[in-house]
Amino acid sequence: MRSERHQHKKKRKRIRWSSIFLLLFLLVGAVALYSYMQFRSGVNDSERAGEENKQEYHFNGESDRNGLTNILLIGSDARGEENSRADTIMIASYNPDTESYKLTSIMRDTYVEIPGHGKNKINAAFALGGPELLRQTIKENFDVSLQYYSIVDFEGFVRLIDEAFPEGVEVDVEKRMSEGIGVTLEPGVQRLDGKHLLGYVRFRQDAVGDFGRVERQQNVIKEVGKQFASIQTLPKLPKLVGVLTPFVNTNMDTGDILFMGKGLLSKDNRNIETMRIPVEGSFENQRVSGAGAVLVINKEENRNALEQFLTQ
Repeated sequence: MRSERHQHKKKRKRIRWSSIFLLLFLLVGAVALYSYMQFRSGVNDSERAGEENKQEYHFNGESDRNGLTNILLIGSDARGEENSRADTIMIASYNPDTESYKLTSIMRDTYVEIPGHGKNKINAAFALGGPELLRQTIKENFDVSLQYYSIVDFEGFVRLIDEAFPEGVEVDVEKRMSEGIGVTLEPGVQRLDGKHLLGYVRFRQDAVGDFGRVERQQNVIKEVGKQFASIQTLPKLPKLVGVLTPFVNTNMDTGDILFMGKGLLSKDNRNIETMRIPVEGSFENQRVSGAGAVLVINKEENRNALEQFLTQ
């Protein structure tokens, strides 16, 4: 009798564990199915507008010697037009050991050596040879290895903001802005939809010009990152990736994007550290024949500053 009771208990234990494993399997399957359906929903919402002119690029990405994942971010509104210069150039760095994120903006008028093309503004490298030549240019001038690239069409930015934040993103607009951005913004704290937020980060028709624009871009990215890290936004992540995917030309796969994006969104008050190239006091405003108004930099000083920023 004792042996029969013992066997019966073992059988009930096996049944209980089998039920738990089955439940976990069904739960994981349901999450995976939900994520895929949300992703496809986002893609379907955007792909007609975004896929038509997507170009294919060769990119000889290199791993970073310090173990970072460095991504070349390029903002463009050319929608696939050839020989267009990069409107925005950034390096997004992810440290998998510390799960930290850093963002470096390279001002587009920075005067550098472009391999095989002489000296010019750094944003000309994209027009001359796409993301690969821009990668080579950053490597030669600043000694930073870039593993991935992402070219983001501005229409994708607008759709992402509108999907993630139906009520808009809260911004303190510091002055009236209208020239060259397609919208009119009045000063004051307000919630901006995607179109108006894009206008805000692109405005540069004032005394500080591109310096103010770069600062606004970094501030908005940090603010959006904080607002993303919420219970309401995290379940939307698969759909948000789907919404943006047709407007992004990248050599990253969806799994990598979700992995790094989930780390950012799953922690409250995520601090994204930022810097700007050239750093303060390391450049001169000059006018160069054939290039126009440029920022002539102290290459050694900026290279050292960038390495210190990324590795600390």
